[in-house]
Amino acid sequence: MRNKIKPLTRALIFGFMATALAAQAWQPVPGQIMTRWSADVNPRSPLPDYPRPQMVRKDWVNLNGLWDYVIQPMDESRPEKFAGKILVPFPVESALSGVKQPLTNEQRLWYRRTFTSPKLADGRRLLLHFGAVDWEAKVFINGRAVGEHRGGYDAFTFDVTDALKLGAENELVVAVFDATGAGQALGKQNFNKIAKPGGIAYTPCSGIWQTVWLETVAAASIQDLKLIPDVDAGCLRITVNAGGASPAPNVEIIAFDGRKEVARISGKPGVELKLPIPNARLWTPENPFLYHLKVRMGGDEVASYFGMRKIALGKNEKGFTAMLLNGKPVFQAGPLDQGFWPDGIYTAPTDEALRFDIAEMKRLGFNMVRKHVKVEPARWYYWCDKLGLLVWQDMPSGGGGHGGNSEHEGEPTEFAPQFETELRALVEQHQNHPSIILWVVFNEGWGQYDTARLTAWVKALDPSRLVNGASGWVDRKTGDVSDQHSYPGPACPEPEAARVAVLGEFGGLGLPTPNHTWVESSWGYRGVTGERSLTRKYGELWREVWRLKDQGLCAAVYTQLTDVETECNGLFTYDRKRLKVDAKQLANAHHGVFAPPITFDVVAPTAEHKPVSWCYTTEQPAGDWAATSFEDAAWRVGAAGFGAASFTNATVRTVWETSEIWLRRPVVLPQGKLNFPALKIFHGQETEVFLNGVLAAKLTRRGADYDEFDITPEAAKTLHAGVNQLAVHCRRGRQASFIDVGLVQERRSKPER
Repeated sequence: MRNKIKPLTRALIFGFMATALAAQAWQPVPGQIMTRWSADVNPRSPLPDYPRPQMVRKDWVNLNGLWDYVIQPMDESRPEKFAGKILVPFPVESALSGVKQPLTNEQRLWYRRTFTSPKLADGRRLLLHFGAVDWEAKVFINGRAVGEHRGGYDAFTFDVTDALKLGAENELVVAVFDATGAGQALGKQNFNKIAKPGGIAYTPCSGIWQTVWLETVAAASIQDLKLIPDVDAGCLRITVNAGGASPAPNVEIIAFDGRKEVARISGKPGVELKLPIPNARLWTPENPFLYHLKVRMGGDEVASYFGMRKIALGKNEKGFTAMLLNGKPVFQAGPLDQGFWPDGIYTAPTDEALRFDIAEMKRLGFNMVRKHVKVEPARWYYWCDKLGLLVWQDMPSGGGGHGGNSEHEGEPTEFAPQFETELRALVEQHQNHPSIILWVVFNEGWGQYDTARLTAWVKALDPSRLVNGASGWVDRKTGDVSDQHSYPGPACPEPEAARVAVLGEFGGLGLPTPNHTWVESSWGYRGVTGERSLTRKYGELWREVWRLKDQGLCAAVYTQLTDVETECNGLFTYDRKRLKVDAKQLANAHHGVFAPPITFDVVAPTAEHKPVSWCYTTEQPAGDWAATSFEDAAWRVGAAGFGAASFTNATVRTVWETSEIWLRRPVVLPQGKLNFPALKIFHGQETEVFLNGVLAAKLTRRGADYDEFDITPEAAKTLHAGVNQLAVHCRRGRQASFIDVGLVQERRSKPER
């Protein structure tokens, strides 16, 4: 039997064929690193999957692909000519857009494409959906304005039927303005769009960045669903809201376990109905079971799904307030995930790439993720629902308030109403996902204001979930969560009877990986020098987390899942091509299982306990000063440690208060081979260490105490029996500085025979 092609699909087939030649000419803009999925991007059909898994219709057409575009001054009217092609839905600043140009706050980005409309018999309507456009979008069909929307993270829909030429070619134009600044919820996007991104401010994302699609619906159609699992009552509380013609017919709702029908109910739209789910299979990270759902209303039908689970506060086995999933305390271990991509910025190259991050978090033993000041496409949450990952969802930080500090609560700005409009949209558009268990209103003090009011408001919008008024910084004593940030940490807030104690951010161990970095100079909150060192220190942090669990800590969020642009503190590189840590050891650590701690034997001592002599100079030395052959007889001799007279965290034996210092010291080895040699260092802001003239370690973040750092393989190979040369160059940071260096090796578990 021949497959029937839906009317809307048939009407658009020829339009897609017409773009084939243009698609052949599309290429990502070369330059910085790319993920492996960029090669899978099909310009004829990028991100082809249905974009809204909890409300699926069969008769739809994806409008992703090559559109005409032009960037022009704000005050210019609609363009007559366009500059070229842009690949939707990738932001204009991204490589995958094929454009990779900034959009300033004095410009407007125009998009254009055509499509052929179906004839729409029997009063049917055509809906135009946008997953997200950053930030202000004005939409035109055949020159007629059909709607506008403000907000960079929420979906919106326009009924375009009355502007159509039915059965003919139609023109779709979208005009976008994006200041990425005051008045916008922007998260980590660089608010100065002209300046080069750096630190924790990343490349801005402008324009269409989620899927655009068309859908035909009946005259009276299902506008949205509200699904609330009620585990205690053994039912799904469901509200079907209607749109279009009125009055709307009754709705029929059927739930399935696989193909087996488990419940059915009918009733009026706009009224909460209770669909009984007898002996419900509960959704958990270990068993993320999802029921299928079919909803009919007259001539309209959508497919959906839901998970039966309950999140609440209660007491754990030690009597501390904890988060209970389905009535049981669950210690939550997860990473901070910012959802940036080197090739697509806010937009993952493919659905497989989107799934990869969630699948890898599961493989690494995480049961939770904090989605940090970004809102993802619906398919990201679908994969969390399906694979079983608890989600803490941040509201992207914005200009709603002046920001809070320890002295006062931040005051609202003129943009507070827009912030609250977007906050409401975040909750209402994503509240059906069982994976989301916690809303985070503010990150630290960014744009903070009226914390208690907004926390209570979000709780009223969604009583089925927990609410964190502010993650980190000043605690306003509101909401369900007491949340502390500590770098590298870990730390634990004082346990309370009514709120759960969590560690919303910690860690940030930085390790740049050659050939996988966004820029040459990267940073982390605390530097390490190799993957072995990163795995070891990561395990040490989590060992302390589990000790704090016994003191009331109920969740910990490690910064972070991947590198992001200038930040190199990810477990994965930014391109996701390399995991920097041992996967098995990580998975064990997240479950509180640890190998015996690694200990070290001293090869060349530091000055922690007694003076150690070095040759040193504070003037730039000539020649190859780190080489074994360099003559340092003219240098001064002093005892380590070297530091400012005001330095109090270690013993200063030689005062050093200039901007730089160079040190040399011979190290005699009875035999050349060491068992995983490492440096023991207490270091200033920027330190380079050499062994026999070869770079052994480079540290770019200030240390807080003596710590071990891996030696580069190239430097380790130079070690030999007899005299070896240890050389150090250190730059003083803004604070009082200190430097002391020794050489150690890992203690062998068994003596060599």
